[in-house]
Amino acid sequence: TFINQNKIIAMTGSTSSAVAVALNKFAEREKILYLAAISGSNDTTGKDCVRYGFRQCFYGETAANAIGPVLVKAYGKGKKAAFMTPDYTYGHTTTKSVNDYLTQKGGWVQVTNQVSPLGTQDFSQYLTNIANSGADVIVNVNWGRDAVLSVQQAKQFGLTPKMKMVIPYQIPFLAKEAGPELMEGVYAATDFWWTLEDKFPLAKMFVEAFDKKYGYKPEWGAENGYMQFAIWARMVSEAGTFYPPDVIKQYEKGETFPSMVGDVRFRAEDHQLIRPVIIVRGKAPKDMRNKEDFWEVLDVVPGEPLMQKPDAFGCKLGDYT
Repeated sequence: TFINQNKIIAMTGSTSSAVAVALNKFAEREKILYLAAISGSNDTTGKDCVRYGFRQCFYGETAANAIGPVLVKAYGKGKKAAFMTPDYTYGHTTTKSVNDYLTQKGGWVQVTNQVSPLGTQDFSQYLTNIANSGADVIVNVNWGRDAVLSVQQAKQFGLTPKMKMVIPYQIPFLAKEAGPELMEGVYAATDFWWTLEDKFPLAKMFVEAFDKKYGYKPEWGAENGYMQFAIWARMVSEAGTFYPPDVIKQYEKGETFPSMVGDVRFRAEDHQLIRPVIIVRGKAPKDMRNKEDFWEVLDVVPGEPLMQKPDAFGCKLGDYT
């Protein structure tokens, strides 16, 4: 295989948790490190966790516990929510986490959960059901192009802005693709936003270097990919070897180190980075300072209180060798 022939010692990639979970299993079998790229499912460091897999980014549970209080405060208790859920591991686990928070802590009611296959282009049947549900708020968990199309079509159907749109797990480039007019006033939870350069020195260095090279501000997919590799390089340097079991044990020491979102550390029990979740709200076009100033950062929520207990989602790490 490519991996054996080229003596691969680490791999990264995924913008889908279905891919991340499959690569977790592959990494475990081949005993090579897998640094998940974008993966928002609780399962990636939950029931599908592996000794050879690590995740930097936020995920369904931490997104829910970060944005939940913001939504209850902004919209009040006892609201009716319509969920839009993509039919795979990310969608189902994120919807469950967000709904659990809103029902248990805010007295909200899920009046409908519209589950659509990944790659849906026409959301009319789902939006019709939402229109007839009596919902106050649309919680849109869709990913990638599905998110862009469902946001645009919700507006075309006249559902928004009468119903409030919420994006509990923000998609890179969503505001750019859907347009700031549709994101105005929309609350979202995210991994990173470039204006954090004003708060964190490492973020400033990254944003400037990225902008210089690519001619635009980095979205959180770039931050996440860079962080995963920078952290791995740090662990390799400190372990003094590329030998995966030794590198894994270096991660598992759980030492605190600086990052683009402040001080962070890995949790040994499930290989999840303990890191803040960023709460943002879409800016009105008239308030944008430049063409990429889509989101206002409202809060940087500390990560540890947002996380479930390490074994709550069924994580059992495998062997080192």
